[in-house]
Amino acid sequence: MLPAATATGELPSGIHPAGWDEIEKQFGRGSEARVRAFGRLRLLYELAVRTGCLVRFLVFGSFVSGAPEPRDVDVVLAMTEHFRLEETGRESRTLFSHPDAEARFGASVFWVRQGMLPEDGMRKFLATWQMKRDGTLRGMLEVKP
Repeated sequence: MLPAATATGELPSGIHPAGWDEIEKQFGRGSEARVRAFGRLRLLYELAVRTGCLVRFLVFGSFVSGAPEPRDVDVVLAMTEHFRLEETGRESRTLFSHPDAEARFGASVFWVRQGMLPEDGMRKFLATWQMKRDGTLRGMLEVKP
């Protein structure tokens, strides 16, 4: 269950697991922009799953905030150590090119392969995406279907 939003409508700091129904209820309704962003998020997840190598799918940014009209969808993909971009289907491959994902899906996609970073490095990598421009921490969603 997702924690209550902060006074600014954001998730409290940390990584919060949630299923699709809960994500839609809290973040995928309220405006046409939110409904579209939620649909985009589901598509990105499906494309990542098609690789057969998705370990974690994390969401941050304006979608998981109180903003009535999120600007885009921001995600971090953690892939298995066996993931090979060159073996990925064409449609899913677009996810792994930041400019292509931005142009095609209106999404900022960042990814890492397990084993590329030591465990502490992975924690620091994820902490980077929890830091807002003003230095405060924001929460992230981890999709758990």
